[in-house]
Amino acid sequence: MARSQKRSVRKPSGGRYFTSIKKKKRDLARPPSLTMLGEQRKKNIRTRGGNRKIRLLAQKYANLTATDKKKSEKVEIVDVEENSANRDFARRKIITKGAIIETSKGKARVTSRPGQSGTVDAILI
Repeated sequence: MARSQKRSVRKPSGGRYFTSIKKKKRDLARPPSLTMLGEQRKKNIRTRGGNRKIRLLAQKYANLTATDKKKSEKVEIVDVEENSANRDFARRKIITKGAIIETSKGKARVTSRPGQSGTVDAILI
């Protein structure tokens, strides 16, 4: 069965919404990329309108920005400490936006969406 980005079939009360509109190709959703810690792996996908999007499947390095110095540098990701999206993601070493990662320079928070942008950008905390 296809994943959809449409409204849920169920109401908050548990009842059903009945719709007169069928599923459309524009409503399709894709499974999450779940970017993992490891050697870099990317995947190019075609999006709506013929555009391209880079899915980052695994990454070992991050673009770290120190806000006080206003400089960015490429650093190695040592570990995924915490992930607010899902508590199991930290254990599985999955990187998403908002995740706290341990780098060679210290702890950092991920500010980019690796599955959408194809890079891991982080700010030192």
